Amino acid sequence: MMKQGGFISEHDQKIGHKLAHVMAGGTINHRTQVSERYLLDLEREAFISLCGERKTQDRIAAMLKTGKPLRN
Repeated sequence: MMKQGGFISEHDQKIGHKLAHVMAGGTINHRTQVSERYLLDLEREAFISLCGERKTQDRIAAMLKTGKPLRN
């Protein structure tokens, strides 16, 4: 809804989906208990995949250069 309303960019939506995937424990059965290691692995996988995105790299560079977030 936020994307449709123009409040977030397409890349913000992609980041949100990856974050939700990690917080929900991935694609396993909802009654399955998982370890902290499993969740950390999901988080690492999401972070590495986002780091491969040009828009993420631009955001990191802008934050380091200006100290302000880039909304691309």
